[in-house]
Amino acid sequence: MRSLAELISEDRSAWAEVEAAVSGSPFAVEILSTDPDRAAACLQRLQVTTKSWLGSLVYLSGGLVVDDGWLRVLGSGHPQRRLPDIHTVNAGFTGAGLVVAQDVMGGEFVWRQGEGPAPTIHYFAPDTLGWEDLGLGYTDWLYGMLSGAIDQFYLSWRWPGWQDEVAGIPFDAGLHTLPPLFTAEGKDIAEVSRRPIPMTQLVSVLHDFADQLGA
Repeated sequence: MRSLAELISEDRSAWAEVEAAVSGSPFAVEILSTDPDRAAACLQRLQVTTKSWLGSLVYLSGGLVVDDGWLRVLGSGHPQRRLPDIHTVNAGFTGAGLVVAQDVMGGEFVWRQGEGPAPTIHYFAPDTLGWEDLGLGYTDWLYGMLSGAIDQFYLSWRWPGWQDEVAGIPFDAGLHTLPPLFTAEGKDIAEVSRRPIPMTQLVSVLHDFADQLGA
């Protein structure tokens, strides 16, 4: 295992690139602060250097809150704002790879090995209960989402007034819908019943459905 000193790169940190992407984003993006001791522990456990976007984000932020809280990119966590750290989220994940972000609907972005030579981001979709390989590495995926891809990615999931509704949901919670999004009756998200529940519970429910239905 590499030491903390080996993981921290002061002269080649990717953090300036992350900050530039955040500053240039058309969406509201909040960089959550972090506790230095917690950040150091998270980075050492992750074993990724700060030369990477993932390593620098985990070490220098509690996470990113994007588009009124619709997307939560995991870092070293912010207990006061109720965003868990990346390792806490992954402690409850039983699949292959590393969960790097979650969205308010219970979707998960997981960095794992796919068909190609390098790991890519895979998305677990609440409306299909299936996994999709987005074909992008962590840096390209996050840059794309911050640059505007969120609008197209979630085009069919936006309803009138969603911003105010999502902004009021804690960062450790997501929206449970009835009927569920993966049913024919639940496809029109503006017409379904929506209520916040703990994210761990929402994700568990969705994966249980996926297992039961063989998705």
